[in-house]
Amino acid sequence: MKKNNPKTLVIDIGGSNVKILATGASERIKIPSGSDFSPEQMVELVKENASEWEYDRITMGFPGVVKENRIVSDPVNLGEGWNKFDFQAAFNCPIKFINDAAMQALGSYEGKKLLFLGFGTGLGTAMVIHNTILPLEGGHLPFKKKTFEEYVGKEYLTKSGSKRWEKNVLKTVEYFRAAFQPDDVLLGGGNSKLLTTIPEGCRLGTNENAFKGGFKFWEEDFKL
Repeated sequence: MKKNNPKTLVIDIGGSNVKILATGASERIKIPSGSDFSPEQMVELVKENASEWEYDRITMGFPGVVKENRIVSDPVNLGEGWNKFDFQAAFNCPIKFINDAAMQALGSYEGKKLLFLGFGTGLGTAMVIHNTILPLEGGHLPFKKKTFEEYVGKEYLTKSGSKRWEKNVLKTVEYFRAAFQPDDVLLGGGNSKLLTTIPEGCRLGTNENAFKGGFKFWEEDFKL
């Protein structure tokens, strides 16, 4: 039965929360994370919170660089040891790794050349073009005196206020659209709902899109 109808657990790892949802579950579960959050803590808490769900495989959306189904480096907004941790052994099931922004982009993809910008703890960036997922690390590109992420991330929003933050967000959208020439722009991440102006040609996403992407990643023919 399991082989014919495998169930997927999607883990969406963020700098403030880890969100999980399994095939057939009615509601996601949020688990607080943070700057010292370790992979060991994540595994323990996910297992505990998902104990009543059935799953045979996992999609893990990770806030950092993923290549050839492995985590390349530790994330900026979490603790250490992520790139060395054996998640497959810890969960004892097959795992597909994907950048968290790419996972949300995949769940939002409607066939047009899509640019995803995720405004959360940092800035997540990804594209989907002709069913090919293209993770980007655009948040670390230079902007003003630092990087885009420094001016549109959660820390800047908290310190400088929503008006200055939104001005930088709109400028970020403008620059990325000019560079990548998308046909569809999705603004996601937990802080996108704070925007008072949605630029023309853009649409707001929801975290549900991340879970859709996590399920799609196993079920459909997408290249990464």
